[in-house]
Amino acid sequence: MGRKDSGYRPLQERIGDFGEVEQTLNEEDRKAQASRCMDCGVPFCHWACTVCSKIPEWQDALYRGNYKEAYEVLTSTNTFPEFTGRVCPALCEKSCVLNIHNEPVTIRENECSVIEKAFDLGLVEPRIPAKRTGKKVAVVGSGPSGLAAADWLNQLGHTVTVFEADDAIGGLLRYGIPDFKLNKGINDRRLRVLEAEGIAFVVNTRVGKDLSRNELLKKFDAICLAVGAMKPRDLTVPGREAEGIHFAMDFLKQQNQKIRGRKFETHERILATGKNVLVIGGGDTGSDCVGTSIRQKANTVTQIEILPKPPAKRLENNPWPYWPNVLRTSSSHMEGCERRWSLSTKRILIENGKVTGAEVIKVDWTNDDNGRWVMNEIPGTEEVIKAELVLLSMGFVHAEHEGLLDDLGLAYDTRGNIQTKHKKSETTVEKVFACGDAKNGASLVVHALASGREAAEQIHGFLMK
Repeated sequence: MGRKDSGYRPLQERIGDFGEVEQTLNEEDRKAQASRCMDCGVPFCHWACTVCSKIPEWQDALYRGNYKEAYEVLTSTNTFPEFTGRVCPALCEKSCVLNIHNEPVTIRENECSVIEKAFDLGLVEPRIPAKRTGKKVAVVGSGPSGLAAADWLNQLGHTVTVFEADDAIGGLLRYGIPDFKLNKGINDRRLRVLEAEGIAFVVNTRVGKDLSRNELLKKFDAICLAVGAMKPRDLTVPGREAEGIHFAMDFLKQQNQKIRGRKFETHERILATGKNVLVIGGGDTGSDCVGTSIRQKANTVTQIEILPKPPAKRLENNPWPYWPNVLRTSSSHMEGCERRWSLSTKRILIENGKVTGAEVIKVDWTNDDNGRWVMNEIPGTEEVIKAELVLLSMGFVHAEHEGLLDDLGLAYDTRGNIQTKHKKSETTVEKVFACGDAKNGASLVVHALASGREAAEQIHGFLMK
């Protein structure tokens, strides 16, 4: 029996709305996929998973139809499998023994099916701590690392308050990831469970401004900073000031807010409708911009990347079970997008103050004497890509220092992330801890979940010593 993916909704149907694009297998097919998990001598899937999911164990329970056992084993290490089951790039599958033949077990999809079945069967119930320690912890930021830290701290008996600057809980899960990948009803469902367990959530509160540094330190016995790495990498070329150039997260957040019901003035709205869209940056956020632009009925969508095109298959120097550095094609790319590589942006073209296109040039990458990649422009390869909307999706440099982080007097590492002691979670300021992207730099949701739980355990040790 081979791998069977659930696949996506029909293209012409899914680009007409923001509903989740991924379909689900029937129960018989799902159990059959779980049965493909082997009794490996070494479960490399477990080795590759950041949250150390006990994959063979819960796969076996799923195969046997014991959803209660599957749910309990799955959630013993993964705080929120409904999120990773939808948006994780499945590090586990890339290390699955069956991936040697490019037929890995459908671990991510199986994970999502277990947690959804658990909710359907009423297995997901509030776990209210029997005893409280009397210690109060503030978690600043409600993204995946903040929620993971809050959940674990609460289970350990501490009184937890989560502060969020936006009008709704979820951080990246709420306003960063498009609805067609993660329906926000999934967020709300989990939020109701966390509230029932005793976690307090405070929205529309920018800590450091609405709640001062001194108040924070005075009211709480420990502070966990889970503020993300939200300072975007900018494009420093002539014409950057043109109207019609926006950071990717501003574009994605606004669309999620629109779906949530927020109304925008015409001049505020960032819309791709009827425009030629240029997405600069080839990562997942750029892919999300592609899918969102297509749903907004863009005229054309082009995504460019400064790095060379990855190979279709693993190279000899990139063997299994390590992460494969190969070309990845998302559901958004399949919906109608031109993708190009090895292009550097030279300048932005402007007419009447508005962007009309970008001049790009082909580049070549070579290794210097120290083995480092060096980029060289190829003379005579300049061209103009027409665009009335340019979305900058070139990654994030670090957390925003201005405001709370600077006010706390935190130290930063060489990359601008919050510096912690001994590579753990405790910062240079007493009783202040950091986790997730704010500590490690922009990364995956699964890494954020693991970091949040790790920080919670260290905060617990600090409070109870």
